Amino acid sequence: MMTELQEIAIPEEKPLLLGQLDPTKDHNIETPYGLVHVTIHGSLKNNRPAIVTYHDVGLNHKSCFGPLFRFEEMQEITKNFVVCHIDAPGQEEGAEAFPLGYRYPSMDQLAEMIPCVLQYFNFRSIIGMGVGAGAYVLSRYTLTFPDSVEGLVLINVDAFAKGWMDWAAEKLTTLTSSLTEKILGHLFSQDELYAGTELVKTYKEIISQTPNLYNIELFWKIYNSRRDLNIERGSTLKCPVMLVVGDQAPYEEAVVECNAKMDPTQTSFLKMADSGGLPQLSQPSKMAEAFKYFVQGMGYIPSACMTRLSRSRTTSLSSSYSMDGNRSRSRTLSQGSEAAQPASTLPQTTEASC
Repeated sequence: MMTELQEIAIPEEKPLLLGQLDPTKDHNIETPYGLVHVTIHGSLKNNRPAIVTYHDVGLNHKSCFGPLFRFEEMQEITKNFVVCHIDAPGQEEGAEAFPLGYRYPSMDQLAEMIPCVLQYFNFRSIIGMGVGAGAYVLSRYTLTFPDSVEGLVLINVDAFAKGWMDWAAEKLTTLTSSLTEKILGHLFSQDELYAGTELVKTYKEIISQTPNLYNIELFWKIYNSRRDLNIERGSTLKCPVMLVVGDQAPYEEAVVECNAKMDPTQTSFLKMADSGGLPQLSQPSKMAEAFKYFVQGMGYIPSACMTRLSRSRTTSLSSSYSMDGNRSRSRTLSQGSEAAQPASTLPQTTEASC
């Protein structure tokens, strides 16, 4: 296990100097666990963290984050920050299938590949944005290297290892469902699947027709064998965190349970209505606005133009319950009206619904 970022060695790779980053360029970076594909957008800004994304199972950085980062309201972010998209091994577009018997890196090892990326680009700190499996990887990295992470946006994060009931359900599903169907059930809500939305149809075609489906299967198996992150209130993630989940999303309960274990002074919880399983794709406008509030709350781009969410100034108090039955008080912000406050100044978990 690596203990210090400075000790990570990158064989036959030289770090790039400030200003050398191509506005949009792909890189294959050597790590102790194999090559990792990285795409850079923009140029590194002095004294500002890089935005690092990590996608979910069945997706890559283009299919997971492309629509969001191309959205008009995200352009202020991309103008002010360099964006670094990390693809899990073998998941990038056009990747060759791994040979049979290939041992895929564990979830912990995927997190241990990230320091090589940061060292290669000379990134001193990051703001992480992860979805599903990617949210887990970034959380694991943050627990190991907390000083390099200024903030985390975790969409559909499941911080817990699978239990026996989950394993039994997975075994049963394996007998009755294809890999594509299992991945779709992981990505989308049951309502979306039953309705056969255009988004579901599009991603069903993308996944089923990918030439590296075996690679996706390896990533899927590793994700399902993840261990518990052991998040406990006030003792683990120290940076500001925004938890995001769509209503009726497959991992809604997992995100709510994770929220109950987070440091309430550093955490905001956003449940997005009418967004299904992938809010960054189904509601990119709301997601972009929430992300801008989060970054503004950290002290960056204070002049950020807030539109849709800033129109509402209504706050209301509501009760929330953790999964173990403990009652806690949380503030629900209508349309995220106060999400721009620095997370460190919030006296309790902020729960925004929009």
